[in-house]
Amino acid sequence: MGTLTASPRPATGGGRKQALKSRLRRDWPLLAFGLPGLLLLVLFQYIPLLGNVIAFKDYQPYIGILQSPWVGLSNFSVVFNGDPAFLNALVNTLEIFVIQTIFVFPAPICLALLLNSLLSERIKQAVQSVLYLPHFLSWVVVVAMFQSILGGAGLLNNWMRSQGEHPLNIIGNPELFKWLITSQVIWKDTGWAMILFLAALSAINISLYEAAAVDGASRLRQIWHITLPGIKGVVILLLILRLGSVLSVGFEQIVLQQGPVGINASQVLDTYVYTNGVLDGAWGVATAVGLVKGVLGVVLVLGANKVAHLFGERGVYEG
Repeated sequence: MGTLTASPRPATGGGRKQALKSRLRRDWPLLAFGLPGLLLLVLFQYIPLLGNVIAFKDYQPYIGILQSPWVGLSNFSVVFNGDPAFLNALVNTLEIFVIQTIFVFPAPICLALLLNSLLSERIKQAVQSVLYLPHFLSWVVVVAMFQSILGGAGLLNNWMRSQGEHPLNIIGNPELFKWLITSQVIWKDTGWAMILFLAALSAINISLYEAAAVDGASRLRQIWHITLPGIKGVVILLLILRLGSVLSVGFEQIVLQQGPVGINASQVLDTYVYTNGVLDGAWGVATAVGLVKGVLGVVLVLGANKVAHLFGERGVYEG
């Protein structure tokens, strides 16, 4: 004869409050550590969101946001009516995003796979340290380095002149500008972006490789059937997050190199916002374009996350 056991009673409102208080008493050191980060997040990420109201006003700095008159959606006319300067910046932004997604995004994955294949841990750590270093250089330094090598009076052209050849116009060529900034991003950030993929590779069970080796699987087959499925979740997560910045391809790097190639080839939405807002004083238009960028990024992240769920992946969050 079975024995009867009492089913757990659902927590009442008072019980939940007591449980919350006990958890706060237990976890207060961790909460204290997280408090400065939370304050920074609120101060520099959420409170500035209130400034988007400028997109719906004829903002005039000398009378302030509250006193500036409302203008409805007129600041969005450059977006909805297809202003030529806006469309040129949009096309350049999308072209750079596509090029960088094809060439920049896979680069740290390939580098992590190559580094992971090294047998010597000492060599692996030394190579990692060298590859991380460019990330800590500012774009001013990186652009100056590329100009000193590829510029008109740089090392490459000086060597070509010494060989009796004509110098190459790489820095000032509008047709090469997108490829130039893509190569700079690869050189600067591939080593740093590799960290996440190395962490994902370290989480793969070594016994899977040993079993595959016993079965006679080659190195490439091990990568295809074990390594890539093992890091698939991280790859999808980073790809979804990248879609959130589809209209943000960089500001400092591009604005530093706009002079030699001209606006038509180098104007992107980030520099378009800077030109209209800071230089021309069209704060409302600049804010409207920035708001559209943010909304589109959110929509793309939510949509891509939904598609990932449909294919059975976790995505950025579960819902």
